[in-house]
Amino acid sequence: MTSPDSTTDLPEGFTALGLRPAVIATLASLGYEEPTPIQREAVPLLLEGRDVLGQAATGTGKTAAFALPMLERIFGDVPEAGRARAVRALILVPTRELAMQVSEAVHRYGKSYGARVLPVYGGQAIGMQLKALRAGVDVIVATPGRIVDHLRRGSIRLDSVRFVVLDEADEMLDMGFAEDLEAVLDALPAERQTALFSATMAGRVASIAERHLRDPVRIAIDRHRADPGQLPRVRQVAYIVQRRHKVVALGRVLDMENPTSAIVFCRTRTEVDELTETLSGRGYSAEALHGGLSQEQRDRVMRRFRDGVTELLIATDVAARGLDVESVSHVVNFDVPSAPDGYVHRIGRTGRAGREGVAITLAEPREHRQLRNFERVTRQKIQVQTVPTIVDLRARRLEVLRGSLHETLLGGDLEQHRVVVESLAEEFDVLDVAAAAVKLAHEATAGGARDDEAAEEVPSVSPPPDSRSRESRDGRKSRPGRPRRDRATADADVTRIYIGLGRKAGMRPADLVGAIANEAGIDARAIGAVDIADRFSLVEVPDEAVDEIIGALRHTTIRGKRVVVRRDKN
Repeated sequence: MTSPDSTTDLPEGFTALGLRPAVIATLASLGYEEPTPIQREAVPLLLEGRDVLGQAATGTGKTAAFALPMLERIFGDVPEAGRARAVRALILVPTRELAMQVSEAVHRYGKSYGARVLPVYGGQAIGMQLKALRAGVDVIVATPGRIVDHLRRGSIRLDSVRFVVLDEADEMLDMGFAEDLEAVLDALPAERQTALFSATMAGRVASIAERHLRDPVRIAIDRHRADPGQLPRVRQVAYIVQRRHKVVALGRVLDMENPTSAIVFCRTRTEVDELTETLSGRGYSAEALHGGLSQEQRDRVMRRFRDGVTELLIATDVAARGLDVESVSHVVNFDVPSAPDGYVHRIGRTGRAGREGVAITLAEPREHRQLRNFERVTRQKIQVQTVPTIVDLRARRLEVLRGSLHETLLGGDLEQHRVVVESLAEEFDVLDVAAAAVKLAHEATAGGARDDEAAEEVPSVSPPPDSRSRESRDGRKSRPGRPRRDRATADADVTRIYIGLGRKAGMRPADLVGAIANEAGIDARAIGAVDIADRFSLVEVPDEAVDEIIGALRHTTIRGKRVVVRRDKN
């Protein structure tokens, strides 16, 4: 048996962990090759029947670390036909988002067992859950609040549970589930196996472990420490800027990084809404996620973010708890977290599944010392850099353009365009022709804006550069490698629509852009100028999609109201 203090490396490969051949085959079909450190440590211990207290962040593979041995322990060699219809395993998670994700994972891992898995969470019709429970389930993945509701109703019996998991225990406590957790754990049989996983081991987590786990083996996986000679999974960068310059600094950094998907963290709902509106107005595809959204709105926002429709998710810590999105390329701390644990939670949402992620922090000068605390916790250096200048942005756009041209040349299929080059080459040097083409492409990418217009100084601390940002005439931030609509060139293919709500109804540009993008499935970057009067609004939309947009908006509400929508007659 592995002792709590054992440091011996376990053999590589899932076969060496003691899992059944059928499970190994399932993992192979899912594309799994080698177990992660938390899986190497936890799986053999849980298969032996030991309680485990694991410290591991999101993205370390802990779902498989507890799900694989759990399935083996509760099913073993008992054939599916001979099983009693009783709940045999319970997994508690902080949010419905995580409940659905863990449930799907357990279902995939448990195919060879014929496992019946049910997610139980608030916001879903309880009648559907009751129907599934009556049909019989083996594993329940639940949020604490909803499982307590079922216990009070008498609709769930836990007397047959043999295996219990508390996933992201610190998050559940931070969200106020302490009493619900105690109620659920007290309702479980004393003779059971328990695994508790948490990114941090604060006092309250340790207290629960002491009361409800039996002689647990402690496992600690340092997610952020890179192996010698290897790049870290998460590149951590900080920019020291004054509060009033943060929005402009964020735009510059996003233009340089050009993230495929990013979560931007703010402290308050108001700040989330304001930043979302500002970024949307500058041409970014951004949506807000906070506690003020209904569950339907939250699901829609997350679905669009997962599908890649939304590039930037602007969120509060509470709203983002339990999110498990593998493809997040960047995490941005628009506000510095108040504690190192919060920083660890945030940056743990990037650099997942072997990908390299980026964590960016915009810190005020007085917050510089907190960065040192974050370095001690993550055991990694945070690179303090200066805010990109307009020269940096220009160079970045040219770099992206060069890459696009390189891909186009490798792709071939250029015959129909050669005739233009050949005709010009009779009069000009072919290199000049190519340079002129690059210039046109670069200007189109930059939106036609000049470097010397609408520049705003952004002093950056340590060292303070004289950096300037360029924005286009309509206030939208130019984005590297991303052509956008410009009113000077797009008038021929846009149509203005009239919407019968305006400033007096509280209408904001973000409301209109969001409604059109969400309901009609239109890319937010294709939406042009938004003019809001007291009683109505005018929005420029692509001409080819105008009928679809009008139809979609007539069948929905904006700010809770049905609105008149038509082509603008003037």
